[in-house]
Formats: sequence, C-alpha cells, structure tokens
Amino acid sequence: MSDMASLDSIDDLRGWLALAEKLGEVKTITGAHWDKEIGAASEANYKRPAPPALLFDDIVGHRTGQRVLTASMSNARRLGMTLRLGTDLDDRALVEALRSKPGEWAANASRYPVREVETGPVKENVVAGDAANLLDFPVPQWHEADGGRYIGTGCAVFTIDPGTGVLNAGAYRMQVQNDGRAASVNIEAGKHGAAHVREWFAREGRAPVTASFGHDPLLLVVAGTEVPTGVSELEYAGAVLGRPVDVIRGEVTGLPIPATSEIAVEGWLYPDRREQEGPFGEWTGYYSGGAEPVLTLDIERIYHRDDPIQLGAPPGKPPHDYSYMRSVMKSAMIQDALIQAGLPGVEGVWAHEAGGGRQLLAVAVQQRYAGHARQAGYLAAQLPAAAYMNKFVVVVDADVNPRSLSDVVWAMCTRTDPAEDIETMRKTWGSRVDPLREKDAPPFNTRAVIDACRPWSRIDSFPPVAEASEELIDRVVRRWPDALGGSW
Repeated sequence: MSDMASLDSIDDLRGWLALAEKLGEVKTITGAHWDKEIGAASEANYKRPAPPALLFDDIVGHRTGQRVLTASMSNARRLGMTLRLGTDLDDRALVEALRSKPGEWAANASRYPVREVETGPVKENVVAGDAANLLDFPVPQWHEADGGRYIGTGCAVFTIDPGTGVLNAGAYRMQVQNDGRAASVNIEAGKHGAAHVREWFAREGRAPVTASFGHDPLLLVVAGTEVPTGVSELEYAGAVLGRPVDVIRGEVTGLPIPATSEIAVEGWLYPDRREQEGPFGEWTGYYSGGAEPVLTLDIERIYHRDDPIQLGAPPGKPPHDYSYMRSVMKSAMIQDALIQAGLPGVEGVWAHEAGGGRQLLAVAVQQRYAGHARQAGYLAAQLPAAAYMNKFVVVVDADVNPRSLSDVVWAMCTRTDPAEDIETMRKTWGSRVDPLREKDAPPFNTRAVIDACRPWSRIDSFPPVAEASEELIDRVVRRWPDALGGSW
C-alpha cells in the first residue's frame, strides 16, 4: 500500500494506531496504575528525543483492552501522519509540507459539511441516567498535585452557536466530578465555546454540550488550535481529510458526536451548576492555582465502543504531550496569517515549545523598509491565531533560523539594543492559567515585541556574521562524511 493510500485508510483512532504501530512508532506499557503512574510514565517519555506514542493496557483496576494512549503527536513523523502529509517527515520537511496548508484548509472547510449517519461504532454501547459513570473507565490522575482525575485532556468538546448554527470544537480540560456522574468543563472566557455557552444561557437558561474522549488525533489538532472564527472545526478537519467527518446526533441534545469516537458524553450546562475544579498541572508548567467553581456537565448519556481507548494529552512543564503539535500548528497558522495580512518578506515563524507553543514567537523577515521589523512584531503579537497568552515576539533577520532557540537568543544578544528595541503592549489577552496572574484579577497579560534585526540605518554596514557559507559547509561535509556526520 502506498504512503498516501495508507493515510487515506485511517478512519478512526484504531486505524491511526494500527498504522503508527506498523511504522514502529508505538510502545506498550502494561500494569500501570491510573493514579499518577500513567502520567509520570508519559512525562518521562516526553523528555526523550522524538518520543514514541505510549499505549497503556492492563491498567490496575480495569480489564484488559481499556486502554489510554499518550504522546500521539509528539514527533514529526506522527504529526505528519495525522495531518495526512506523509509518514516519513522530519521536522524540516514537516514545516515545508505545512506551508500555506492552514489557509487552504480554512478556505476549503465549507466544502466539507459533516455527514450525519444513523449509527456508528461509538453507539456500540449507550449508557443512560444513573448507570452512566465515567469512572468505569481508567481515567488517570495525571499529576501528583492535581485536584482529581481528568478524562478531558485529549478531548474535543462540542458547542454550537444558537444563532448561526456554526459548530465549535475546543480542547477544554474536564475533571471527573460527583463520583463519575458529572464532569466540569473549564473553558477560557475568550474562547468560541464560552461565547456559545453564554448565548445559550441568555436565550434558554442552559447550554447543550457533547464531548469526545477518544478519536482520530486530527480532531485534537483542530480542537486545540485557533481555527478562524466562523469556521467549524469538524469542517476544517474534513478539509484536511478531503472528505466529510461522519457524526451521529446526541439522543438528548441533538449535538454532533464523531461516529467513530471511542468514548463520548452529552449533557447540559446550567449557569448555577458548578463544582470545585483543580488545581491541574497546566501547559505553562505550573499548577493553575487552587480549586474554584467551574461549570459542570451532568452526564445524560455515555456512548462508547467495546474496549474503548482514551486519547490522553496531559499538559505540564514543556515538553509535554501536545507542545510539539501546538508549536508546529501555531507556527504554520501564524505564518499564513502574516502573509494573508499583506506583510512582505516573511521567511519563517516558530512558536517555541519552551513557551508552550504560545508565549514565545520568533518571526524571521527579509527587511525591505524602515519599520518593517516592528510592523512584523506588532502584527504577530495580536493576530487572532497568536494573541492568546502571547508574552514575547522576537523578530529576526532572514539569516537567523527562527526554529533555533540558540540562534534567536544570539540575534537578541547581538542585534537588540534593550533601550531602543524592546516595546511593551499592556492589558492584552491573557489566561487564568498564567502563574503571574494575581488571584481574582482579570486575565490580562503584558507582552514584549523585541526587534532582534540589524538596525535599518546600518543594514548595509552592520558587521558580517563569522560563519562559513552553506556551500563551503556542504563541500567539507561531503569530503569527510564519517567525521562530520555524513550529511548537513
């Protein structure tokens, strides 16, 4: 079977897992406990170079076949596979393959409305009422100081705009509540899902929600990144796949549920129905404060396949489960957005993993006029694809590799005058999970735009860089491949 044929054959998480196993990209761990051991083993794995996916089976207290998958997209090969771009991509090839793709997918999304089907694998088991218990599944406690067990980490939470009917999918953390009969849904106020919930509350006093906890990892990609306003994440996923996503309708809410989901739930949110949630080890690398009341979903239905697989994506101090995926996707989306905004000379963008794929952006430009570097920095700092929780935007010249943190810092140290080249923007879009936010304070943040380009007034006379040309490096590497690594 050809590379693309193999990718086209992926229809669900099981198909994805079968191909990843065939490629030697999956390691299985048996006998781990849901209480912190799955989380700790996953964390140790994220720190490895190009970590494999981990599949946990025979989890203590649960029968064989009730599995948890982590690190699904923690390297270039599996992320490229998930995005249907190829099965043999390295970091550089993945970035090249993604050029202009996010913009194309967004533009074509409307051509792939979801396809409603009567039934699907997710309806192999339907559990209703008091019998619906999330703790029948091996839901992990991911971090040692978490406030509970989180079934929603690699999830896709579905809400709908009551006015336009546009569907949104978001990856919001969900903690199991009430001994498995409910789950809190922690949605940041500025997210599309939160706006939908507020609209439903204003119109009807309650908001319908469905959520999937195991699915093709592509749904985690689209739920966890900022798809443009007005574009349904499931239609965006359809554009990536080149075919519509099959959904069933929830029996209670009528909202879509991916037909091939492993586990899914549905229910209603009410303004006054809240449970204490947290703390939780978040993508900033800190526990996000203490417990606070969060909107909570009473589970009306659980749908699940036989022997379902949970897709886990726990955050934490980078590198964490989805920091690589977010870095790649955010970088491509921000680069597309800068080009579409009309900014000339964009050579590259990278959202660094050290900042969780959000807080530290490097933008490389070929300077063409006075003020070009600052324009790039200000635009990147506030683009919808980049604005949430951004802290630092560093603009570098085209000779600096924006993916290399070492190169970016070198440019800052040698081309930035701290008194002249660092601008700050105040009261910008922050987050409740920011460890710098004071308790009960609004989630503002401050961000810096750092001009690490050669000064425009000295661009022709600035000292040349002391390094060999690419041609010379290529020549010596070819001449002594064994000593110099064989390739460059």
